[in-house]
Amino acid sequence: MAQPERPRKPRNDASAPHWTVARPKQLRRQARRALRIVRAKGPSQMQFWLLALLIGIGAGLAALFFRLGIEALQHAVYGIDDQTLTSNAGILPWWWLVAVPTLGGLAVGLILDRFTADGRARAVADVIEGAALEGGRVETREGLASAAASLITLGTGGSSGREGPVVHLAGVISTWFADRINASPMAGRELLGCAVAGAVAASFNAPIAGALFAHEVILRHFAAHAFAPIAIAAVAGAVINRQAFGGVTEYALAGEPGLGFYAELPAFAALGLISAFVAAALVWAILRADQTGSTIFARTGWPRWLRPTLAGALLGVIAIPFPHIIGVGYQTTFAALNGAFTLNEVIVFAVVKIVAVAITLAGRMGGGVFSPALVLGALTGLAFGMIATWALPSLSGGTTIYALAGMGAVGAAVLGAPISTALIVFEMTGDYQTGIAVMVAVAMSSALASRLLHRSFFLTQLKLRGVRIAEGPQVWLPQKMRINSLMRLPDAEDAPSPDLVRRLARSGRALVDGARLGLALSEFERTGAAFLPVIRPPAPRDPAAIGPPAPPEVIGTLYHVDALRALNQALSDTAAEEHA
Repeated sequence: MAQPERPRKPRNDASAPHWTVARPKQLRRQARRALRIVRAKGPSQMQFWLLALLIGIGAGLAALFFRLGIEALQHAVYGIDDQTLTSNAGILPWWWLVAVPTLGGLAVGLILDRFTADGRARAVADVIEGAALEGGRVETREGLASAAASLITLGTGGSSGREGPVVHLAGVISTWFADRINASPMAGRELLGCAVAGAVAASFNAPIAGALFAHEVILRHFAAHAFAPIAIAAVAGAVINRQAFGGVTEYALAGEPGLGFYAELPAFAALGLISAFVAAALVWAILRADQTGSTIFARTGWPRWLRPTLAGALLGVIAIPFPHIIGVGYQTTFAALNGAFTLNEVIVFAVVKIVAVAITLAGRMGGGVFSPALVLGALTGLAFGMIATWALPSLSGGTTIYALAGMGAVGAAVLGAPISTALIVFEMTGDYQTGIAVMVAVAMSSALASRLLHRSFFLTQLKLRGVRIAEGPQVWLPQKMRINSLMRLPDAEDAPSPDLVRRLARSGRALVDGARLGLALSEFERTGAAFLPVIRPPAPRDPAAIGPPAPPEVIGTLYHVDALRALNQALSDTAAEEHA
């Protein structure tokens, strides 16, 4: 006899798929727990490499979308892109060539006036400052506004490059990650290097140069422990570029550059020296134009947003006879690399390009200086090559190789980065056969430009702002450190006598609350004192008040030995980071 079927246990529909509901919650809890551990103890090596990969991908995508955004805006306002803008500008009415950059400048001015305190677009110099002084952090709100402003600038006719805003935008991404994991200054700088490497690699399809640019320009050292994560990020950025554009080089050369080799090398050395003067002329023109613009607006009291507007109008007027100044300048560089200009055209185009770049950057329109330096270098090299091949045709291998060498020489002198600049020229053109010629020109231009400029365009900018990073950590570290964390409080056991401290404060030998260590060390050297009071000035006095003014409040005492000990520790930490 068949056994009756046992009744099945009713299925609990609410509990059956319980794992599909609980799993995401469990993953979120584990992720939060992991984040707390990373914030407390710092990431492990594998975790840091994973962060480097994520940051490289994020920076690469940011560079990609920034480039696509520029092209989309150029198509919208001009109907053509930067690759063909110069040759097709004749189909556009003259008033349109003036109106587009003017309106673009107005938009840029309104954005920067609203979202930045100084109306200035952020770029590479600010990233260098963030790496040195801010633990690898950059301004986020101002950085996003600068990226938007620079995109509008390049899309509407500004004569600058995209590497400056892309590098700072990458810094914004790394800052977000660094803040999430509470990264130490050393880790923050390495994350910043990863972001910059990914952005440069994605922007120019140059992974090797992107990694070296992060070390040479941003971090300013080649620490071995930072190489692996930065290389990972650079490769991630390059992969994104090649997925989008198929792995082609930025500039495709029409033929193989020739080289007369040993007999021709002195000519490349001479080209390097000339390129240094051309790079110095570009930098001086930008800085002088910026100073002139600031003086005019300070005296007239005109609103800040008007400055990019006027700069855009000037660029529009110049673009009527010289449309090659518009945008990044791909078509002009490509034509120079292939010898498509006459000597007179090359000289005129180079001079006009310097003027246009100075107007763009001094007009606070945003953008970078590296791409204009490549344009100017290609024109300089082509002009030199034309003269060299005319004078000694039997020894010259052709003008293309001179244009390549000029690109590297002018770019290296402007950036102060001979290694990464030489490599980026190779990676952008795909031509490694002319390495000796390019390296000779780059070496000579870098050596001479270091005498003409303050190491580079970026470090010169920082020096004019009072940030002296080029002199080394012994100079910029005291600018960074504040005395409040070093002083001894009035009620400390080892604090000096309150009466003595008050007498010193009344005599004027005192430091103000929040002063930098550099100022404190200068004051110790001037007075020869063993310690100085730290005071907090009284609140502004009511003019109608009667009686003597309130004395400043003494909030602590800074000893000379404590200041020196803190500086020594900071220098030791910096050396340990660079030589780890």
